[in-house]
Amino acid sequence: MAGALGGLRGFWSWYQGSLARQPVRTQVVTSGLLWAVGDVMAQTIEIKTQRSRREKSPAVPHAAATPPPEGDLGTITTNQTLNLRRVATTSLFGFGFVGPVGHFWYEALEHIVKSKMRLVPNSLAFVATKVVVDTLLFGPIHLVTFFTYAGLASGKPFEQVKKDLKRDFVPTFMIEGSTWFFVQIANFRFVPVQHQLLFVNFFCILDSAFLSWVKHQEDAPWKRYLTALGSSKNVKEQ
Repeated sequence: MAGALGGLRGFWSWYQGSLARQPVRTQVVTSGLLWAVGDVMAQTIEIKTQRSRREKSPAVPHAAATPPPEGDLGTITTNQTLNLRRVATTSLFGFGFVGPVGHFWYEALEHIVKSKMRLVPNSLAFVATKVVVDTLLFGPIHLVTFFTYAGLASGKPFEQVKKDLKRDFVPTFMIEGSTWFFVQIANFRFVPVQHQLLFVNFFCILDSAFLSWVKHQEDAPWKRYLTALGSSKNVKEQ
């Protein structure tokens, strides 16, 4: 136990030093690795879920099974093993978008709220402003980028990607917004700005499993319900 704790302290010291010397590179690498871990967890859940469903339902004739595209972020391989191409594609999203964009986003948000708006750090107004801006601005950008990237990376035509985005965006944003709202309150209140992306990335391990689940649901009734609910609210506001 003591050895494990010593190893964790050593790793944290190394991470702190790396973050101080090369903040962007460190955030990029960390994001890529954590998103890969998240996708492995998501696929593991999917494999167990599909295996359980097969055991409870009658066998499907072999001819009826159509193998999915190997790179589809919403599918797992037909032999019920990890789709390593999907892991790599998801990890690239962490490397290419979450790491660099997230790093500059949290730094810029801190600078604007603290220096430009002159709000007192850790005050109610300071934390609330950050949470609202992050939820209403960065949240939609993140979801649109993810679903667009996931669709194109799986080989879908752009028109299909737009159709899937229209189907998935509103219900996902409503569920994620209500969850990330509380995560970001803790993040902006208690976590130093240089560690805020790392804090978010650990929750992204769960988030990637959720996004994968959403993608698996296709045109589920709950998606149609939340989309209709969001549309009705917009009509009333107008």
